[in-house]
Amino acid sequence: MLKAKRAVLSVYDKRDLAEFAQGLVRLGAEILSTGGTFKALEAEGIPVTAVADVTGFPEILDGRVKTLHPLVYGGILADRTRASHVAELRTHGIAPIDLVVVNLYPFREMARQGDASFNEMIEMIDIGGPGLIRAAAKNHQGVAVVVDPDDYPQVLTALEESEGLLPEGLRRRLAIKAFRHTQTYDAAVADWLERQSGDEDQLFFRHMVIDLEKEFEPRYGENPHQRAALYRTLGGPGVLGGFEQLQGGELSFNNIIDADAAQRMVADLAEPAVAIIKHCNPCGVGLGGSPLQAYQRALECDPISAFGSIVACNRAVDGGTVEAMSELFIEVLIAPEFTENARRALAARANLRVLSCPLMALRPSDIEFRSFYGGYLAQTIDSLDDDPAQWTCPTEIKPTPQEQRALEFAWKVVRHVKSNAIVVANQHQTVGFGAGQTSRVDACSLAIRNAHVEIAGSVAASDAFFPFRDGLDVLVDAGVTALVQPGGSKRDLELLAAANERKIAMLMTGIRHFRH
Repeated sequence: MLKAKRAVLSVYDKRDLAEFAQGLVRLGAEILSTGGTFKALEAEGIPVTAVADVTGFPEILDGRVKTLHPLVYGGILADRTRASHVAELRTHGIAPIDLVVVNLYPFREMARQGDASFNEMIEMIDIGGPGLIRAAAKNHQGVAVVVDPDDYPQVLTALEESEGLLPEGLRRRLAIKAFRHTQTYDAAVADWLERQSGDEDQLFFRHMVIDLEKEFEPRYGENPHQRAALYRTLGGPGVLGGFEQLQGGELSFNNIIDADAAQRMVADLAEPAVAIIKHCNPCGVGLGGSPLQAYQRALECDPISAFGSIVACNRAVDGGTVEAMSELFIEVLIAPEFTENARRALAARANLRVLSCPLMALRPSDIEFRSFYGGYLAQTIDSLDDDPAQWTCPTEIKPTPQEQRALEFAWKVVRHVKSNAIVVANQHQTVGFGAGQTSRVDACSLAIRNAHVEIAGSVAASDAFFPFRDGLDVLVDAGVTALVQPGGSKRDLELLAAANERKIAMLMTGIRHFRH
């Protein structure tokens, strides 16, 4: 690369633009620009030349054609190591361009907002920008390309330290970032156009590009011999809905997975709630009039399994709640916010990872992926808002108001438990869990065996139908007085007869919530 004597600046995102341009001018660079970028630089008193003055051709077609000209692209694409290219530049009076600073129209952001017309979206399809970026990235051995304002300080520092030259390694990294930038931009345009095909129900396209950016690399994956990295979806809400780590060590691979499970759980509950999670399964979920009461009830469910857990709350956590947690070893604590008293109390536990996270707002149209060898499975997320008014009660015994509240609570929890799943609960807290079992009767037995809270008078939820009455009998023998389950088994009538025989209420939702 020669010294950066000539730069093209044409950006939609004008963050830190003036400071960067001033730095280039200090280094002796001539700046060429177009449209809004030209006006912004001129308004700041920065010396700038209009591209139209270089090409001798004005911007036309409402700005659709500004930089598409040999005097621009020749200056970018010429290989300065080839004598024939240098000779052609002289023959045609083309001055080399050493730095291209371009970012694109906010197509993805406008598409996500969903309030722009078709024609407005078409105008957001950038033509000249991707061309400039790709030309400079292709010729990065002699030209530098910058697409991200966050890279301005690094580029200026490198130019200052290297007397106007950018190191090859940096130019290569910038070129890679540039190609990624245009790749994901084109994918966003293609996805949007496919959505305009007229098929309103189409969610899964023939081709799908997921735009990811690495946040950090944990020390290892699920086990020390595995490597791992955390990626966030560009343009999305962010990992865990967008979190800020307030204190504590780096998050591990397992921390992040468990934190996601905890966040999903508490986001599903309207009352103040606390979920205590281990290995993606809850070991206690509590409701209360305050986060403190909810935590105490969640912990009571299984204080042994709660050791080394992830704890999530759906309300602001105060100092009293933090003090109540002081006797429990917690890996990660998550809440939408923390009071000043809570922050002071947490400071005494420097190793505790504390995350401030907004509650997840999952939509039925959101898509989640599961990887397997050679590919991925995609499905819409299980965020269906169950309506208890649509449930049926075919049994002779109907649930009491207290049982109804407990059944609705247990049903919200069971969808977050690994299948086969059974949740025993009262109206304030979970009582026992049977998670990830290969038979439903074993899940029922496990939920009873692991209970640390009084079972008598509690209710139970099953994520899928009971294939036989044995699970029902295990639960009722232990003191469960009402059940909620999807129904749909060919033995539903046998289950109904068993429920009537045992004199319990049984609700059927018609909805299954497997979580494999």
